Amino acid sequence: MTTERVEHMAGGQGHTLIKRLLDEKQLNGKCRLYAQVTLEPGCSLGYHEHHNESETYYILSGKGIYSDNGTLRMVQAGDVTFTPDGKGHGLTNSGDEDLVFMALIILD
Repeated sequence: MTTERVEHMAGGQGHTLIKRLLDEKQLNGKCRLYAQVTLEPGCSLGYHEHHNESETYYILSGKGIYSDNGTLRMVQAGDVTFTPDGKGHGLTNSGDEDLVFMALIILD
């Protein structure tokens, strides 16, 4: 398990903390990412599109503003988002505590 800090991920503000829970061998070529992601207050993951893959977020704690293909909505602990192949999304921490979520990218 490794943790990395990515500055301005996908053009977002601040940084993103990514704790990769499984490595490429364990994902067996079926997934590109299975990780716990943290956006600290004031940080965002910029809007980006997925091609030949889909991504699901499961929000563990905190709250944020989720861009679902350009449509904004609030998300909080217990919410699930899904971005299919060919669509885009982004996420901004809109609260005063860390926004923590699980991210799963499945290859199509």
